[in-house]
Amino acid sequence: MTHGVEALSTEQIREQQNRFPRVFSMTLKQKVVRWTALILTIGFLLYMLDRLGFFSERFYGNLGKLAVMVDQMFPPTTGGQFWDFVDAIGDTLGMALIGSLIGSIAALPLAFMAAKNFNPIRPLQFATRRFADVLRAADYMIWGLIFVRAMGLGPMPGILAIAIIDCGILVILFSEAIENIDRKQIEGVRASGGNRLEVIRFGVLPQVMPVLLTNALYMFESNTRAATILGIVGAGGIGFLLSDNLRAFEFSNACTIILMIIVVVYIIDYGSRKLRERYIRGDDYLQGDERARSLWSTWFKKFPPRES
Repeated sequence: MTHGVEALSTEQIREQQNRFPRVFSMTLKQKVVRWTALILTIGFLLYMLDRLGFFSERFYGNLGKLAVMVDQMFPPTTGGQFWDFVDAIGDTLGMALIGSLIGSIAALPLAFMAAKNFNPIRPLQFATRRFADVLRAADYMIWGLIFVRAMGLGPMPGILAIAIIDCGILVILFSEAIENIDRKQIEGVRASGGNRLEVIRFGVLPQVMPVLLTNALYMFESNTRAATILGIVGAGGIGFLLSDNLRAFEFSNACTIILMIIVVVYIIDYGSRKLRERYIRGDDYLQGDERARSLWSTWFKKFPPRES
């Protein structure tokens, strides 16, 4: 009497192969295709690395210069320009905040035009989405260079560049959030006699506002870094001073600017995260703080600090 695989018929083995293809070994053709694809991928990667200079003297021959540059950055110094750095950081934050605000406000009505469940005119809905694609197709640097050329140096070109990119990105994100709302709440507002604006105010915005706020705050955090880069092309702010100090080989001053940017971005990230939690969780967030304080008070009652 046979047991195991020997007891299976050809049809049963084929059935098991179809059910569990990874258990059985691949055919010769599958192995050839997989190894050919792997070799071609690795070959293309090596070709691109060689074409871009990663295997040349220009790359690994200059690593020593990079180490010298990093060594000259420490200890960080200000060169008597600390308050100039602080003032430039304020300009950068102002560019990021105003640009984010303009982009978010402009994106909201366009998002309703781009949402399938709110815009029955399909050509208009399609055109709005393609318009958003055009806005975000170019990078911050490209829009910044265009506006600097047209309007001159200063924060205004940076604000417009950030607003355009934000509008293009947020139109898509906002419209997708609007398309995924619950229709029951909208129907309830309509059954109560609400008009179109009241449907949006009481039926749509309460559902999508946490998502809109999250996306807008994330864009503000990202725009703080983008505003730094825009300063390099002439939009003002801390990026201009960073570029100026690097060109003057003042690497210790540049290190101070980089550290200030890192601290500011961290503070914005922390503050935006707390604001999102406060808005999304509402009273539960505050109750969590109260529970934490009560736990600490209970702990101190059980284990009072020793008197010195």
